[in-house]
Amino acid sequence: MFKRIVEILLAVCLATATATAAVSQSPFIGEWKFDSSKSRMPDEMKVQSQGGNKYAFDFGGGAEMIVVGGGDQPGQGGTLLSVTAEAPDTWIVERKKDGRLMLKATWKLSADGSTLTDYYREFESDGSTLSLDYVYQRSGGGSGFAADWQSIKETWNTPFLIQVKEFQGDGLSFINPSEKRTKNVKFDGKDYPNEGPRAEKAATSSARPVDDRNFVMTDKTDGKVTDTEDIGISADRKTLTITVHFAGPGKPNVMVFERK
Repeated sequence: MFKRIVEILLAVCLATATATAAVSQSPFIGEWKFDSSKSRMPDEMKVQSQGGNKYAFDFGGGAEMIVVGGGDQPGQGGTLLSVTAEAPDTWIVERKKDGRLMLKATWKLSADGSTLTDYYREFESDGSTLSLDYVYQRSGGGSGFAADWQSIKETWNTPFLIQVKEFQGDGLSFINPSEKRTKNVKFDGKDYPNEGPRAEKAATSSARPVDDRNFVMTDKTDGKVTDTEDIGISADRKTLTITVHFAGPGKPNVMVFERK
């Protein structure tokens, strides 16, 4: 859950341009608003019973052994993770670091146990809140909250905008204002450093054109590919579709943006 949101936020700091059009004439420059109703960001999380109130939680970054009702316990990345049973059909999941609440998720199990709704809230250091709602379907065996949960619906509640501006005459800058990150690229296949106070150290991006309305962006950290993005714009130049393929297993994210 913590890992998935970081991946999502890194992926949506995107690029949009063609190599053949002059930057001053690029139809991609401007603001793009994320359309959650037309997008899919599949997620998977695994909860396995270890006996008693102990469970193994895997949100994509490996198992974390947690006792439900046991308060704050060591989690990945130097965090503290807690899971509280508020009711038989409701669990509260919280992650903290350095005394700060990073995220809170309220899990609601359906009466027949076949679906789980996750009301996910992430709290940024600047006081802003990122809000998403997930609906998961049980896959395989297990009972109660223990299952391999596959998302069937994802709703992004927080307004999300991407700004695209000119970069050094023949390139473009892709700015994620809420994340304070900027990707600068030129369509020469070379890696350019990401910028901004929240940009990951040693993170770079490159771009290569496919045709006049499509291109591929590759993101790296320390020279290792983290994801590739197939990016295309509609014929009327009002809709942008980004299909993000993350390194490793997992389904791609398909994100749709409308011109603001």
